[in-house]
Amino acid sequence: MLDYTDRAYWQGTIKMSLSKFFVLCVLHQKRMHGYEVVQAVQRTTKGCCSPTEGTVYPVLNEFEAGGYLTSHSEIVQGRERKVYTLTGKGREAFQTAVDAWLEATDCIIAGKAAADAMNRSRGKAKYTC
Repeated sequence: MLDYTDRAYWQGTIKMSLSKFFVLCVLHQKRMHGYEVVQAVQRTTKGCCSPTEGTVYPVLNEFEAGGYLTSHSEIVQGRERKVYTLTGKGREAFQTAVDAWLEATDCIIAGKAAADAMNRSRGKAKYTC
């Protein structure tokens, strides 16, 4: 049975959900190879979302199969690497994802404000993220 009071559960759920978003995000900035995507996501999120190569490559394959990105082989630092580039459809998907996440973020912030107000009225300490 899942423990919904366990912060690790929620962090894992968030990281899983955000991984696809941040793969699109970093590829929206520039084309890059898979390991570079892993590093860029980790850097962009300051470690909040740190997908493994085992997580990123299936996402890249899924996006490529759907026409959201293309790939080609290229020599990078002396090694042959598969380099990924967002397509127009991929850029559109990224913008749709941004809009959806911003809407969810607004709801989360509103929910937190309501919970904080309720806690203040009950004399409880304020919860901070």
